[in-house]
Amino acid sequence: MWITTDQLLLLLLLLTTNGAPLLARELLHSGFNHPIDRGHRLASGQPLLGPSKTWRGVIAALLLTPLVSLLLGLGWLLGLVIALFAMLGDISSSFIKRRLGMPSSSMALGLDQIPESLLPLLACRLLIELPLTQLALLVVLFFITELLLSRVLFWLHIRRHPY
Repeated sequence: MWITTDQLLLLLLLLTTNGAPLLARELLHSGFNHPIDRGHRLASGQPLLGPSKTWRGVIAALLLTPLVSLLLGLGWLLGLVIALFAMLGDISSSFIKRRLGMPSSSMALGLDQIPESLLPLLACRLLIELPLTQLALLVVLFFITELLLSRVLFWLHIRRHPY
C-alpha cells in the first residue's frame, strides 16, 4: 500500500499540530502559560487535565496548523479541523491519564498518540476523501514519527521528556 503526497501532507499537518505547543513554549517561555483546567481538581484530588495542557498550546495549534495547511495548498479549513480535533484528542488523553493517576507529562504509549491522530483524521473524512486503510496507515505513521521526533526534540532540549 502506497501513501500519496496528500496523505503525507496530512501527516505533516498532524505533526504541525503536535509541535505547535512546543514551539509556542519555546518562543513565549512562561508567557500565556495558563492551564486549560485552571488548576481544578476532582473529588479524588487528581487534576482535571494538569498544568501541561495550556491555552497557549491550544491557540498555537489552532493558529499554526491552518496557516501551514493554507501554505501547502490544502486550505485553512482542513488545517483548522485537524488542529481542533487533534487538540480534543490530546486533551481527552490527558483527562484519561489523570483518571488513571498518571502525572502530567507522563507517557502512556498509544494513548498519547492515537487519539491525537485518529480523531482529526476521522473528522477530515468530512472534507476530503480518505479511505479507512489510508487513515489507519497515517495513524501508524504518526505514532512512529511522533515517538522518533520526541526523542530528537528531547536530545535538542526542546522537549522535556523523551517519549
